[in-house]
Amino acid sequence: MNLRGGWALIQSTWLSWLQYRSFFFLLAFMWMIPPLIYLLVWSTAAGGQTIGGLSRGEFVAYYLALILVNQLTYAQTNWTVGDMIREGKMNTLLLRPLSPLFDALATEVAGKVVYMLFVIPVVGILVLLLQPEYHLTWGNNLAFLPALALAWALRFFWGYGLALLAFWSTRADGLLAVQDTLVFLLAGQVAPVILLPGLMRQAATVLPFRYMIGFPVEVLTGQLDITELWLGFALQAAWLVMTLALFRTIWRAGVKRYAAIGG
Repeated sequence: MNLRGGWALIQSTWLSWLQYRSFFFLLAFMWMIPPLIYLLVWSTAAGGQTIGGLSRGEFVAYYLALILVNQLTYAQTNWTVGDMIREGKMNTLLLRPLSPLFDALATEVAGKVVYMLFVIPVVGILVLLLQPEYHLTWGNNLAFLPALALAWALRFFWGYGLALLAFWSTRADGLLAVQDTLVFLLAGQVAPVILLPGLMRQAATVLPFRYMIGFPVEVLTGQLDITELWLGFALQAAWLVMTLALFRTIWRAGVKRYAAIGG
């Protein structure tokens, strides 16, 4: 792990992204549209009452937090890994004096910085206009940071591991599409997890997808009691450990069988 080289790669990638920041600002705005639609749907449905214990202001707070968490945890680089393997471009990364993982991490860090230059001001304006009802405490704020970090790591390595199946199959991207569908249904995007019907709610609690997005949002908005909080952290950490082990296994096996001309 060449940390110095990795940091240099992150800096150069960030500078290159800034040259096309208008395109990435547009992309970030497009990613904001679905949560904004569900924000309007649920806040309108709640009106002056509550749904599942959530008021209109709490729905607004939930989805504004979800916009930030989704963009901070979304790993778009996972969609390019399969193409690099199929087209032989992985050759160049394997010849560098640092792990190929740094290339994806550099894009991740650079992308998050550029996206946040647009997303944070927009969310700030929406906070002033829509008046969300937050119940912020020091405990929630402190717990949110590790929950967000673990959510990003889980989402990144889970998706990267699926993308590495391109070492064996040319259709590995289909699994990433299935993953995004499950994240949409079970991670608190279409509706907060507490509003999902029985079986879906149980599946969301056990499967890893909630812990990629919904769990940090629930932590920040104060939806969890202390028992639910620690249980959530335990499940999030357990899924991350299993994901890292699976990622390591797939990477080692895939590189051994990798053969490509080009790059």
